[in-house]
Amino acid sequence: MLVTVIMSCKDDKKTDIDTGEENQSITAKDGKTSKQNDGLIAIQGEFLYSKVDNAAVLKTPTQMYGVVLDKKMMELQKQIESYKVDEYTMVPVTLRGRIIKNEKAENEWKNKIEIKEILKISKPAPEESDIIKLGSK
Repeated sequence: MLVTVIMSCKDDKKTDIDTGEENQSITAKDGKTSKQNDGLIAIQGEFLYSKVDNAAVLKTPTQMYGVVLDKKMMELQKQIESYKVDEYTMVPVTLRGRIIKNEKAENEWKNKIEIKEILKISKPAPEESDIIKLGSK
């Protein structure tokens, strides 16, 4: 009976919240902050919204995501306007959001991201293919 009690207690995860006065972030006993326990992920990539196509994408180094067209996406679009050279300029961003499987359409992205928080917007770096170098031998 004692072994059964010990084994059953071993698998229990504690989620008590410990707030220290010197540490302002709230940390649960499993070592995660409240932000890490909310089910959202931080993702970094290049964002593009096309008014003509009424579509938005987030391109990461490994995958492309469709972006849910909502109030938060429009807020991001307004914030990146000053960085865009033309309608198809991709702007580097860091976001927090929820990944959603896209099972409805065949010709769309497999996964979509629903933006919940805008963390950072960066100036796009000019690509080397856009630069023409002139010189002589």
